Order: sequence, then C-alpha cells, then structure tokens
Amino acid sequence: MRIAAIDIGSNAARLLINEVTEPKKGKPQFTKLNLLRIPLRLGMDVFTTGKIGTEREKMITDSMKIFSDLMKIYKVEHFRACATSAMRDAKNGPEIIKKVQESSGISIEIISGDEEAGLVFENHVADSLDKSCAYLYIDVGGGSTELMFYENGKMAYEKSFNIGTIRLLNGLVTDDLWKQMKEEIRKNINSTKPIVGIGSGGNINKIFSMSKTKDGKPMSSAFLKKYYKEMKELSVAERMSKFSLREDRADVLVPALEIYNNVMSWSEIEKIFVPKISVADGLVHSIYENLQKK
Repeated sequence: MRIAAIDIGSNAARLLINEVTEPKKGKPQFTKLNLLRIPLRLGMDVFTTGKIGTEREKMITDSMKIFSDLMKIYKVEHFRACATSAMRDAKNGPEIIKKVQESSGISIEIISGDEEAGLVFENHVADSLDKSCAYLYIDVGGGSTELMFYENGKMAYEKSFNIGTIRLLNGLVTDDLWKQMKEEIRKNINSTKPIVGIGSGGNINKIFSMSKTKDGKPMSSAFLKKYYKEMKELSVAERMSKFSLREDRADVLVPALEIYNNVMSWSEIEKIFVPKISVADGLVHSIYENLQKK
C-alpha cells in the first residue's frame, strides 16, 4: 500500500510518499519512497501582511500540481494534505485552497495547532524509550511551536504557541508571548521523573546531522546552547559558508535554536532525542491507522 502526506507549513511544503508493508507477524513497516521539500515561505507574507501574496500563491498552485503528478507516478492509493500556521492566519487561505483543488485535484485541510501537535505524537516515539523518564515532544515550525508532554504511557499535556522561526525573523514574537510560553511550561510540564526532549522538524534534524551524533543517541542542552551562541554571531552568508547550508535553512536555524533552548531551559531538560520525525510522518501513520479502523 502506498500512502502520501502533504504538509504545507509556514516555511516549506513537503510531500512524503511511503510504502507500507504488513508482515504476518509484527508491526507494519513504513518505507520512505520519496520526500520532496519546497521552501514556499508562506509565513514571510502572512505574518507581515495577513495574506499570501501573488508570487507565493503561484508557488503553491505550481507545487501542488507537481505533488499531484508525483503521487500519480508512484501510484499512491491514499493521501491527505494539511496546512498549518501560515494558512490558518491567511485571509485569502480559503480562496487559494479552492484554486489548488481546481488546478491539481488536491484538497487542502487547514488544521488547528492542537491537531498539528497530535500528528507529531502519532509517531509514538516515546513508546519505545525508557519508561523511567517523562518526555516532551518539541516541534518547531515557521509559524508555531507545538509541545506535547508524555508521562506514564499517556499524553498529559499539549499546547500550540504562535512562536515560530519565521515569526521571530520578522520580529513578531513579543515578550508577552515568550512569558506566556514560559508560564505554561512551568505550570504544566513537571514530573518526579527526569524529563527528556524529543525534537522534530527540519531545523533540529539539520542540527542533529551537523552534530555528528549517532542515531539513537541524544544531544545535550549544553551543545544546543553552544551552537546557538556560535551561529548567532555569524551572518546568514557566513553560516551558509561555514556549515554548508542553504539560505532558507541558514536564516531560520538561529531562531529555531532560540526556541529549543528556551523550552528546554524552562522545562529543565538536559538532553534531547532527534528521531527525524515530522508532521508528514505523523500524517502517514494517521492515514494508515484510520484505514485499519474501517
């Protein structure tokens, strides 16, 4: 069975195509056939003007045509397309969704921050980790940050905050927003067990790759602070040169690290696992599980 997920975020749109095989014994196997990322940067328009501009509107419709063609080539049987923070805030979001449907046949759903958080949780990474710890999923996007606190085998708390890398780049995250996040974390994310982070999203995946940390091993909070301090002093061009980064990654890494460092500090997390999961992965798992229920 082939399942695809389309995640239209504030920074980029992703198409993930998975082959799902069902062995006679054991859990289903999810094999990635293709992952295509297009840096649409919808948040650059939406968070400053309230709507998606003409140029980026064309980028969305063109990208969805490509995604539609790729799904046909791969013979995808089931898919779901979801849009998050930027499309939630865009005044012309419904109008663009209608145009995408007409031009590519792809129906885009605008999902809430809570559902976005739930999709990251669909990967169930904490299920296979040390039960003597509590876990905080931290998903940092361009428009929002989703937190999901997992303790004693269940979700204990989830919250979406309008604090994201594109908003930070545009100076749109106020002191009050940071204060609200800090107070929420201090109030709701605490445990008698040590709390460990689980990071998701393109930025933490990139930092993990750059760190040369072995798969399955965590990064320390001290390491993330060191990277933040070093990168903050460099221009975008210098980061691109020193760390071999694309421009659309080099500019958002520093605000992403700022978010991770604040969240980990306020929740007293000293290490973070990076299993390379995403909203798109969660979407694929969600589609599969819903099909099994039918």
